[in-house]
Amino acid sequence: MAKSGMEKGKGKIKETVGKATGKKGLEAEGKADQMKGKTREAGEKGRKRGTKAVDDLKHRAS
Repeated sequence: MAKSGMEKGKGKIKETVGKATGKKGLEAEGKADQMKGKTREAGEKGRKRGTKAVDDLKHRAS
């Protein structure tokens, strides 16, 4: 989840700088980066859950 955390952090910095300088484009880009990070994080969690479910099924079948 390192990539998702970096993505969210980078987005937060861009959003803050955009707000401070009055650059709406940079602020919006920061928000988009944060959403990308959250989406990546959700995908990683789903992938982990799927892998765990498959492993659990394998152990039950043996």
